Amino acid sequence: MVEVTDSLTCLFTAELETDDEDRYVISVPKREVEHESVAVGGTYRIAMIDRDGREADDGTRTRTSKGSSGPARSADGNAGSGTNHAASGPPVEEGEVREVTIETLGDKGDGIAKIERGYVVIVPDAELGDEVTVEITSVRENVSFASVLAE
Repeated sequence: MVEVTDSLTCLFTAELETDDEDRYVISVPKREVEHESVAVGGTYRIAMIDRDGREADDGTRTRTSKGSSGPARSADGNAGSGTNHAASGPPVEEGEVREVTIETLGDKGDGIAKIERGYVVIVPDAELGDEVTVEITSVRENVSFASVLAE
């Protein structure tokens, strides 16, 4: 299993592409900027992990970590949340109880919290800065919805 630092900002899967200037590019999904996991113009350290975790010819795992002076690029692996969720799937399950902090408000006034890997939890009837215990009521690939159990 790959160990991932607690300072992980976001996690997504992307393809390595080339551009016209003999550079390699990994595109950051727009949602990562929209959810403020990364900021345009920011500098980030990236980790590139083979999606299949295949072993190289010398028996070592194929894993590379590089610095970057541009926008965030890509990371893939398990954030080690304590629960056993797949790295590519949501880090929560329906019915799970979590303590979250409302970091921002959505366009319709719903509270928005982020948990492992920058995964978004939308909490209706929560206010900015609230530290609440929530129950996950609906889980999607990139976002989940929760109801407040206690403040």
